[in-house]
Amino acid sequence: MFVAARLKSASALAVAALLAACATMETPPSAPPAPVAEAALPAPHGMVAAANPLAAEAGLAVLKRGGSAVDAAIAIQAVLGLVEPQSSGLGGGAFMTFHDAKTGKTLAYDGRETAPAGASPAMFLGADGKPLDFGDAILSGRSTGAPGAIAMLKMAHEAHGKLDWSSLFADGERLADGGFSVSPRMAYMMRGSFPQNGAPDVKAYFTKANGKLYDAGDTLKNPAYAATLRKIAAEGPKAILEGPVAAAIVKRLHEGPNPGSMTLADLAGYRPKVSDAFCRPYRVYVVCTPPLPSGGPALQLGLGLLAHTDIDQHPNDVQGWYLFSQASRLMYADRDRYMGDPAFVDVPVEGLFDPSYLAARAALIGPMAGPAPKPGAPKGAGVRSPDRTLEPGGTSHIVIVDGDGNVLSMTTTVESIYGSGRMVGGFFLNNQLTDFSLSPTDPDGAPAANAVAPGKRPRSSMAPAIVFDGAGKFVVTVGSPGGSAILAYNLKTLVGVLDWRLSVDDALELPNLIARGGAYGAEVDKFTPTVAAGLAAKGVKLGSGGGAEGSGIQGIEMTPEGLRGGADSRREGVVLTF
Repeated sequence: MFVAARLKSASALAVAALLAACATMETPPSAPPAPVAEAALPAPHGMVAAANPLAAEAGLAVLKRGGSAVDAAIAIQAVLGLVEPQSSGLGGGAFMTFHDAKTGKTLAYDGRETAPAGASPAMFLGADGKPLDFGDAILSGRSTGAPGAIAMLKMAHEAHGKLDWSSLFADGERLADGGFSVSPRMAYMMRGSFPQNGAPDVKAYFTKANGKLYDAGDTLKNPAYAATLRKIAAEGPKAILEGPVAAAIVKRLHEGPNPGSMTLADLAGYRPKVSDAFCRPYRVYVVCTPPLPSGGPALQLGLGLLAHTDIDQHPNDVQGWYLFSQASRLMYADRDRYMGDPAFVDVPVEGLFDPSYLAARAALIGPMAGPAPKPGAPKGAGVRSPDRTLEPGGTSHIVIVDGDGNVLSMTTTVESIYGSGRMVGGFFLNNQLTDFSLSPTDPDGAPAANAVAPGKRPRSSMAPAIVFDGAGKFVVTVGSPGGSAILAYNLKTLVGVLDWRLSVDDALELPNLIARGGAYGAEVDKFTPTVAAGLAAKGVKLGSGGGAEGSGIQGIEMTPEGLRGGADSRREGVVLTF
C-alpha cells in the first residue's frame, strides 16, 4: 500500500561529502488491509510509516505539533513497545540512520545492547561444553544485554529534537493506562509455538481473568508500562538504566533458569554511539547505513556485488532473480565469516570493499548455481571460524520524513518474540546476546568474529538505509525486520527501486527470497510459475524454509510529484501524512 504527498526536497548534498561523512519463526497469516492516509493533500508537512497504526498515528501527531523526525520516532517507539511488544520496546536496542537536511550530514546512531562485564565466550555453553539448546538460551538470564534504544533516542533528541522530551510519551501513556485494541498479529503471536509463550511473565501478561488468552479486538491495559513511560519522560534513560527499574531488571536476570551476570554498573555504564553513516556508491546513487556492528556493511556488500552484474537489465525476470540469489549467497558467506563488533575484532572492511575483490567475487556467479559458496579471502582477513549465530526475528522498522526534509530510518528490536520472555516495569527484556555466536570457536580453535565478550555489541542484521542521487538529493529510505533475512529484504527492495525502477511500494511487495548457504527460502507462491521454473532450471530451487519469514518493510521515496510511502502488506504497517 502507498500514500503519495508533496514535500519540499531535502537540501542538496554532494556525493563526495556523503562519502566522506558518510531463528526462523512462523509466518503469521497476511495482515488485513490497513488504512492509509488520503493522498495528495495540498500542504503536507511530513510522512511516517510504522508497523502499527496506533504507533504511526502517534508519530504523525508529533509532526503536526511541529516536531522533528527524531521527535516522532520517540513517540512511535513508546507506542510500539506497548502494541507490538513481540518486536521492540523499552528493553531493547536499535540502529538509526538520520539525514540532517540543514547541515547535509548523514549520521548513524547505535543503540545496540552490550554484554555485561561478567559475560564470557563460553556463557552459552552447557556443562558438556556444547552450546545450550537455543530455546533455553533465549529464556535465560544470560541472554539480555544492557538496553540501548531509549538512550540512543535521547542522544539523537539532544541533537535533532524540536519538542520537549517529556512531551513525547503522552500517547503511549494514554494507551497503556486506558487500554488498546489487541491487533490480529499480536493475538497470533501470543499463540505461536515460540519458547517465550511458555515463560511465566508472557503467560501472565497475555492471559485474561477467565484464564483465556486475549483475542484480536480485546482491550489490553498495561498500567506498569504507563508508569515506566512517565519515569522516562521525567528522567530520560536513567529511568530504566539506574534506580528501581534497573534494580528490578538485575533481579529478574539473576533468577533461574540459567541466571545472568548483569549488574547495576553494567546498566548505568551503557552509552549509545553516534558516527558518520557508512556510505558507499551504488551505480549513480549513494547508499548510507550504520556501520558495524549493524547489518549495514553486509547490505552494502550485497549491493557492491550486484554493481558488477547487469541485474538492472533484468527487472523481475528469471535472470534478475538468479543474480540476486547468487549475490546474496556471496554476501552472507563473507558477512557470516568476518563481520562483528569492530571495537573487539579486526573486520577487513577495506578488503571486503576493494573494487578488485568485489569484481572477483561477483565473477563467481556463473550460468548455473553451484554448491554453497565459501567465504572469500579479502585483504586483511584473519583466521575466523564458520559462524554459529542463530538470529531469529522479533524486530520493527520506522521511516519518517519531516517538514524540514530530515530523513530518519530506524530498525528497533528486542531480538526474538517478546525478547527473553522476562518482564519488568510492563516491558519485556531483550534476548539480544543470543545474536552472538553460541560457540566461540571452531573445533580447530579458530575464533568466531561474533563471539561473546564483556562490553561487546552483538553483530546485527538491522540495516536502516537512506539513498541519495548523484546530486546528493534524497531518493528513498527503506528498512525491515526479519532476523538475518533483513539483509535480503532490504537488498530486494533497493534493487526493486534503484535497478528495476519500481515504486517503493511495488518494490517492497516483490516476493521475498533469502539465499544463504545451500538454501533458497522464498515466498514460493508469489513467484510466477515462469520465474520459479526458470530459477529451478538454473539450480535455484525455491523452498518455503531456509529462513524465509514475514518481512515488515517500510519505505518512503521522493518522486517528481512529492513523497510516496509504502508499508509491507505482510504485516500491519501503515503510511500516514498530513
